[in-house]
Amino acid sequence: MAGFFEFSMMRVRDDIDQKVLSELFYEYMNVEEDFIRELFTQGETQLGRTFIHEPALSAQNAIHVLDYERATHIIETATHRGIGICYCRHKMEHMDRDCDAPKDICMTFNNTAASLIRHEHARQVDVKECLDLLQVAYEHNLVQFGENVRNQVNFICNCCGCCCEAMIAARRFAILNPVHTTNFLPEIDEEKCNGCGKCVNACPVEAMTLVSANDANKPKMKKAKVNEDLCLGCGICVRNCAQDSIHLKLRQVRVLTPLDGIHRAVMMAIERGKLQNLIIDNHVLQSHRALAGVLGAILKLPPIKQILASQQIKSRYLETLIGHYKNLSNNKQ
Repeated sequence: MAGFFEFSMMRVRDDIDQKVLSELFYEYMNVEEDFIRELFTQGETQLGRTFIHEPALSAQNAIHVLDYERATHIIETATHRGIGICYCRHKMEHMDRDCDAPKDICMTFNNTAASLIRHEHARQVDVKECLDLLQVAYEHNLVQFGENVRNQVNFICNCCGCCCEAMIAARRFAILNPVHTTNFLPEIDEEKCNGCGKCVNACPVEAMTLVSANDANKPKMKKAKVNEDLCLGCGICVRNCAQDSIHLKLRQVRVLTPLDGIHRAVMMAIERGKLQNLIIDNHVLQSHRALAGVLGAILKLPPIKQILASQQIKSRYLETLIGHYKNLSNNKQ
C-alpha cells in the first residue's frame, strides 16, 4: 500500500489531473478518517518513526543515539539516494493549503530510490547534496519521519505540522501513538524560560504549550510546558529556544525498532490479527525465500508474540517449528 498515494504526486505531470487527484486524496485522508485511522492507530508497531533533530543533540546525548537513529547515517550509507516532491505539500498546494516549506525534499534510499529514479519519480543525488537538503529541512523546522526499520531504510520524509499526513495523524490520534517517537523528551529549565512561545510555534504536533508561571510579581508571565504523551521527541523545540532553556533527556523506556521490513510486517500483522492473511493470501510469499524470511522473523519474536502468531495461523507446522527453535535455543544455553 505504501507509495500508492505518494508516487502519483512525487513529480509534476500532465498525464493525469493532479488537482482533481489532490482533491480526492484530501477528502479521503483529511476529511474522512477511516483509512488514516486504520493505517496509523492499530497495533503497537507502526510504519514510520521519528528521527532525532541532530543539531539539537548535546555531546552527552549523542552517545546514546544509534546509527540507524540518525538521518545522516542513513544518507551516508545508502546505495542510492533519490529526491522527489513532497506528496503532502504538493497535495495541499492544489488545495491552497500548503505552507512555505520546500517541496523538492522527499528522500528515498537504496533499491526504492533506484526504482523511482529509473521511472523518473525522483532525481538521483549524491551524499553531499542529500546532506545539504537535510540541513535545509533542519532550517525549516521539518521533522524527519522515516521507515520504521533498522536496516535498509527506504524513505525519510521531511514533514511539516500543517501538511504532512504523519504529523496530522500524530495530532488527531495522539493517544493511540500513531507515530513512533525518538528515545528523547525535551526538558524545560523554568528558571531560564521567558515564555516567548517560539517552541510552541515550532512544535509540529502541539506538544508544547504556554502556561502561567505562577509568579505573583509578574501575573502575566508564561512558561513553556511539554505534554510528554504527545511529544515525538524530535528536538525541534531545542533548536528554536533562544534562551537555551530546553534540553533533551532520555525516555525511561527505550523505543524498539524492527530489524527490517519483514520483521516489521510480521509484527504489524500479528498485532492486527492478520498474520494468516499475510502468509496465506500474499502472493509475494509464494517463493521459498520470502516465506522463509517471514517464518524466520516469527521465530525471533518474544514468546507472547509467537503464541499470538500460532493462534492466528492455527498451524501445527508453525507450532512444531517454534517448539524446535526453543529446544535449539535451550540446548545452546
